[in-house]
Amino acid sequence: MTDKLTVGVLGTGIMGAAMARSLLRAGLGVRVWNRTRAKAEPLAADGAYVAGTPDEAVRGADVVLTVLHDGPAVLRTMREAAPGLRPGTAWVQSTTAGIEEVGELAGLAREHGLVFFDAPVLGTRAPAEAGQLVVLAAGPSEGRQAVAPVLAAVGSRTVWTGEDGGDAAATRLKLVANSWVLAATNATGEVLALSKALGVDPRSFFDVIAGGPLDMGYLHAKAALVLEDRLSPASFAVTTAEKDARLIVDAGLRHGVRLDVAAAGAERFARAAAQGHGEEDMAAAYFASFEEEGQEG
Repeated sequence: MTDKLTVGVLGTGIMGAAMARSLLRAGLGVRVWNRTRAKAEPLAADGAYVAGTPDEAVRGADVVLTVLHDGPAVLRTMREAAPGLRPGTAWVQSTTAGIEEVGELAGLAREHGLVFFDAPVLGTRAPAEAGQLVVLAAGPSEGRQAVAPVLAAVGSRTVWTGEDGGDAAATRLKLVANSWVLAATNATGEVLALSKALGVDPRSFFDVIAGGPLDMGYLHAKAALVLEDRLSPASFAVTTAEKDARLIVDAGLRHGVRLDVAAAGAERFARAAAQGHGEEDMAAAYFASFEEEGQEG
């Protein structure tokens, strides 16, 4: 046993594995679990303890960090982890979940005497690997010192949105931010598809908007992944983007707003996944513009 802070990380996909490595670089003790154990095993070489079950991963942890696919997966996994949880443990919940789902997770935290932080992150694989995510967080001021080393390790800055993680203020902000990111991603794919269909070199379009208010680095970054066939490994997968798009649409409907672009974007991600691009970078939504196999080639 040591006196260094120990973090139990539940979920070691694209983001979870990168965040776990950031914690290890910061000198924290890290215990990891993933439902597909093979995704967690490589972290052992970096110094993490690979647990066989969620409750083993959180046993003795000072902080629990959840980075799973969606809200239901977090709820299910934390219920499995319950035997290993200690009252007073801080729970940093970084999965992008629905607003109502965050409330359910906060309720589970209360049942087990955990200090709950709603803390989704902005960023994809590269900033996660560099420990340069932006953390959007909500939770009690008196508990923030306990999680400060974790947030500092995974992020370049933390934006605090409130005192009550259960009101999902951080998640609300994350959904707003993601609505812009996903719309820009789909717009990039459509611009490339239309360019191809009309026989226009995409570089001509880039030249036209260069240096003006319509130009943006994100457009060039995502377009390059498609044009240079660098969609794997994904920075943010198509299937995850679809899940987030549907959360955004649902949040809008529940609050009286129709989000037609987000709804169409969700369908584009779904079509790309059905075409076999689900695990590729979300820029692969480009392929959803082509009805016939091989037409995009």
